[in-house]
Amino acid sequence: MNTSGPAGRGLRLVPFRGLRYVPERVGSLAAVTSPPYDVVVRPDGLHHLESADPHNIVRLILPQADTAAARNKQAAETLNHWLAEGILAPDPEPALYVYEQRNAEILQRGIVGALALSSPADGVVLPHEDVMAHVVEDRADLMRTTAAHLEPLLLTYRGDDDASGATGVVERTVDRPPLLATTTEDGFRHRLWAVTDPADRAEIETDLARHQALIADGHHRWATYLRLQREHTVPGPWDFGLVLLVDTHRYPLRVRAIHRLLHRLPVADALAALTGLFRVRAIEGPLPHAMDALALAAEEGNAFLLAGDGGFHLVDRPDPALLHRTVPTDRPAAWRSLDATVLHAALLDHVWRIPDSPEHIAYIHDTNAAVEQAERRDATAVLMHPVREDVVRDLARQGVTMPRKSTSFGPKPASGLVLRSLALG
Repeated sequence: MNTSGPAGRGLRLVPFRGLRYVPERVGSLAAVTSPPYDVVVRPDGLHHLESADPHNIVRLILPQADTAAARNKQAAETLNHWLAEGILAPDPEPALYVYEQRNAEILQRGIVGALALSSPADGVVLPHEDVMAHVVEDRADLMRTTAAHLEPLLLTYRGDDDASGATGVVERTVDRPPLLATTTEDGFRHRLWAVTDPADRAEIETDLARHQALIADGHHRWATYLRLQREHTVPGPWDFGLVLLVDTHRYPLRVRAIHRLLHRLPVADALAALTGLFRVRAIEGPLPHAMDALALAAEEGNAFLLAGDGGFHLVDRPDPALLHRTVPTDRPAAWRSLDATVLHAALLDHVWRIPDSPEHIAYIHDTNAAVEQAERRDATAVLMHPVREDVVRDLARQGVTMPRKSTSFGPKPASGLVLRSLALG
């Protein structure tokens, strides 16, 4: 994929004064971090984070109150209180930040900064998924009230073979002592460095100006950035958004599926409606074995795994006539053959007739959590197989968005390591 931006335009990443936890004022840096807001889906996960430390970032990204307005006001008051009490403090000078995540299996490094916003028409930042209006509204209210970017988006670009430019700065920087280092309970070690040297920043700026980026995680927050930028007609800090940029030529990401939980559809009803339209087979557990069967079936065509009744049911080989009459034909063949496309266009819209709204469908990243919730609620979990990254990039370059919540790129940056206050620019 050619990652150069349109003529004369590309990525523009600028330094900012990061807000960071003061280590002496919290139990530990690990105890105040959180996964991104949309990964913390279960009440027990939220309560676990809230109890880990009274200053956990989840109190800002997922405040708890009776109304949306009260939640956002609470988050703003909490942020201001933490700043006043010295729980959070701004760094002394603007910086770009090198961020590293690693465990026994993966190493990811990238640069955190404030990225100049651009519309999809500019072709500089490429979305690949649709967004849900109510989520953008919720995030916009939170950002507007707190005047802060509380967690970075994850963007990817494809650097050069020789690891020069921005990636070269990253790899030189990690040889220095970091600003912070912590290991979170998921086993990932996180390290952060500040890049303040003008020569290093100029090297990064020159390199990134040649590239475009794919939104790997954070479509709703990117749409929120653009919405809030439109509300501010005078140039200023709202023209930039907090991001982590990763060179996936050097540091490939993992691409995982996002599963669907159909709240009001028992598995028996879901299976009965598929008669004559899909092949359905019972698959023995445990869950990893069933997911292996799904992966094998997905090599041959569209396939899904249904769970929620204590068993697993492999659904594949859709009726071509069903696909012909339900899947739109005005998109590329790669889009029409996506599992998410077939799920939404054929199954949800026409076979099961389930609206794509929060009261009917939940989007869950964790496979075990999807199955557990389905079994507990007499609902149906639709387990998905991940899309290849090259398919995502090719469709994004064509300006074709995938059905919402089609992919989960990772590892995602931990929330709470560095924040951006709009008041500081």
